[in-house]
Amino acid sequence: MKLRLLLCAAASLSCATAPARPPQSSAAAPVSRWADSVLATMTLREKAAQMVWPTVLGDYTPLDSPQWRRVAREITEDKVGGYTISVGSPTEIAAKLNAMQRLSKVPLLIGADLEFGAGFRARGGYFVPNAIDLGGAVLFPTQMALGAARDAQLAYEQGRVTAIEGRALGIHIAYAPILDVNSNAANPVINVRSYGEDPRLDGTLGAAFIRGLQEHGMLATGKHFPGHGDTSINSHLALPVVTASRARLDSLEFVPFRAAIAAGVGAIMSFHGVMPALDSTGVPGTLSHAVMTELLRDEMGFKGVIISDAMDMRGVLDQFGATEATKRAVAAGADVLIQPLDVRATIDAIVEGVTEKRYTEATIDLAVRRLLALKQQMGLQRNSMVALDSVRAVVGDSANFAVARTIADRSMVLVKDDLTQVPLPASPTARVVSITVARRADLAAGAAFNGELRRRFPGLRTIFVPADDIAGSLSRMNAAADSSDVTIVGSYVGQGWDVTTVGAPQPFVDFVARRSLGARKPVVVAFGNPYLLGQIPSAPAYLIAWSGVPVSQIAAARALLGEIPITATLPISIPPARLGSGIRRP
Repeated sequence: MKLRLLLCAAASLSCATAPARPPQSSAAAPVSRWADSVLATMTLREKAAQMVWPTVLGDYTPLDSPQWRRVAREITEDKVGGYTISVGSPTEIAAKLNAMQRLSKVPLLIGADLEFGAGFRARGGYFVPNAIDLGGAVLFPTQMALGAARDAQLAYEQGRVTAIEGRALGIHIAYAPILDVNSNAANPVINVRSYGEDPRLDGTLGAAFIRGLQEHGMLATGKHFPGHGDTSINSHLALPVVTASRARLDSLEFVPFRAAIAAGVGAIMSFHGVMPALDSTGVPGTLSHAVMTELLRDEMGFKGVIISDAMDMRGVLDQFGATEATKRAVAAGADVLIQPLDVRATIDAIVEGVTEKRYTEATIDLAVRRLLALKQQMGLQRNSMVALDSVRAVVGDSANFAVARTIADRSMVLVKDDLTQVPLPASPTARVVSITVARRADLAAGAAFNGELRRRFPGLRTIFVPADDIAGSLSRMNAAADSSDVTIVGSYVGQGWDVTTVGAPQPFVDFVARRSLGARKPVVVAFGNPYLLGQIPSAPAYLIAWSGVPVSQIAAARALLGEIPITATLPISIPPARLGSGIRRP
């Protein structure tokens, strides 16, 4: 609380009266007259449409563009109940959502993947070819950074800032936090998006984030129930299978979700994966009545909104196809189906499920009543739009950025420092080279990190190495390292959603291994996949920064320079480094 008071004092605008609070559990709250009256006017197809939420980009779209005509048709003709908003600048997202709300007779609920703050979706990107950062909402480090900091108050603050900025943009539901316990180091899709591998820590931080979010007007969504952490397959691309026993699930995967339900989480998102211990029929959790209704609702007592993961993912499509997957998801207990392949076909499939007696119209009514009650409790029946003039006063506020910087500073973990290379030499004349290994499209990689290092070392040399062509860059990498006193290797491989494989390219592994045997040994900084150490165990110095966002890059540089203390510990195990280990530096 002390941190919040300091931040409020620094920028009172961002701590002003919060928007209307969402319900702690939307179905548990008394259903409003407005919700019942609207429900009574709807046809079965209109009710089905309330459960279908397409995805729309937050980009600029002229009124006569095919993209905008599609959105207008979905709202005015298909009468969808909500949307998932994706990437765009803050002002364009707010203006676009306002225009969409004007078109809709019943106000829309807007959800977004705000796992790492509103900036995870609402940033202007980079203007090319100059690589000018166009700014935007606050972008936090990944969740695993909070796991390293082990501070529930900081998790609450991240939720608070996310809610304030997100609601200013017209977003009502954050598809966050991720409650998956990342117990599998080979997980290609969760990884640093999780708080870590300790289920109790994950539950504590997740519950704090949920309270921060929901006490400031935005609904939280715990995901991906019943747990996506112990997988080595990306559910976007194929169907994962988790073979853990029910006893293991109870003691590990379910722990954060139970903590979230106890904290009053308003929504939970499903997992497109099979857990035979819960349903022996081999269907993914999203499509399983045993998982979504019998376990989540009946056994665990969850009364809020159940949101499917994206319905265009192979985890549900490969087995059944879009139409059958839709009917099974509704029969399983889903209230909302996000990102369908075809909006009209999905609405038709929900209606067909009633006529085929797969479920009753009363099932649809219950789901839609939850959604309408949520809209009423968000105050959307009175005003569904946001004030565009207020966006710049709230979104990206300096006090909000201060929370992100604090989390980044508190999250640095020094796993190895065999030769006491950290902090770096104090002499500004030291010959230092910073090698950045990242995707070609990652325009931010290394920029803030090298800028911060250059304050100490004006003669800093920098090399950008494309992750898909490390072999072609080896000669200049070695030449630069040979002529330097200090070699820093920053790896941005495997960042967040970019994780397609957890392994680093072999030429990278070979380069670090060879340099570690030489006289000038490298300092490796993991901005991407933290498990990289398992491939380069000979690296004498290994710092984990958890993400390549600017605040994490700056924190990593300051930690190496000895300007901030290094106090965090591992929220995961990277053998031989154990969970909870970490070298402290004052």
